[in-house]
Parts: sequence; C-alpha cells; structure tokens
Amino acid sequence: MADQISLTGLRVRGFHGVLEHERREGQDFVVDVGLLVTTTPAAISDDLVDTIDYGELAQRLADVVSGEPVNLLETLAARLAEVCLADERVEAVTVTVHKPQAPIPLSFADVAVSIRRERA
Repeated sequence: MADQISLTGLRVRGFHGVLEHERREGQDFVVDVGLLVTTTPAAISDDLVDTIDYGELAQRLADVVSGEPVNLLETLAARLAEVCLADERVEAVTVTVHKPQAPIPLSFADVAVSIRRERA
C-alpha cells in the first residue's frame, strides 16, 4: 500500500525557455511534486531517516530548476522526476512545472506541464 507525500508551490528562479531573453533574464518557475511512497516505516519509527526529507528534496529540486537551462518544460519536468525517483522508496512521482511568466502576448493565469513517472 502506498501513501503520498506532496510538495507544492516551490518557487525557483530559472533560465529555461527557447527564447533568448528567457535564457538571459530568467523567470520564476513553480514546482509541485507528489511522491507515491509507503509511510508505514516512518509512522512506526517516528524517525526522519525512514521517510522522505522534504526539505532535502526541495533543495535538490531547486538545484535542478536554477541549474542548467533547458528549452522545454517537458525536459525540466523529466529531470525533476529523476531526482525524485533517485530515492528507491519512491514508487512513482507526479511532477508539475508551472511557468506563470511564459512569453505569451495574451492575458493568462498559468502555463504548466505535468508528468507522471514510475519506478521501472
């Protein structure tokens, strides 16, 4: 049986996009992740080592967003999913990357890409 640990609204400055000014000036990206994990060991032990340290996870995700630029949100989301799945306790992950300042010349609330990846 699996449970879910969620981290939502992680806002990080990044330099992703296909346009030159996006790479030069950067913009904020917002990341949501939902990790499918079994939390029973942590519930029994009440010890952080038996669960996902969401502070550490947030930092690893932020390092990816603020790191090497990519053209597409799809690529960024896949890289973030890989970070989550690096912990063998994570059975599956859903990642959503929001780009609220996307270069669209119309009024809009958000642009986002969501992916789900499972352990092979």
